[in-house]
Amino acid sequence: MSPFKRKKLSKIRFQLDKLDDSLIKVIKKRTNLVKKVLALKENKNQIIDQKRIKTILKNIRKKSLRNNIDPKITNRIWKNMIWSYIDFEKRNFKKK
Repeated sequence: MSPFKRKKLSKIRFQLDKLDDSLIKVIKKRTNLVKKVLALKENKNQIIDQKRIKTILKNIRKKSLRNNIDPKITNRIWKNMIWSYIDFEKRNFKKK
């Protein structure tokens, strides 16, 4: 790789790192909202809501297409996020 391309790559990676910092802040906000949702659930079987999951993924697909983003990428990201939060809820569920 040429020095010019290496420098350009370094700048882009720096931008990616800054974006990752922003994403971490958004994930923290999302986690706090998930904690509030979890506090309202009375039974562990309320953690997985297939209808809600389907609706979320459908909406993400529409938004992805509207924004010229490959929907396979966003679908995979959201599925992983959803199932990661389901796991989080299961681990943190406290029976009332």
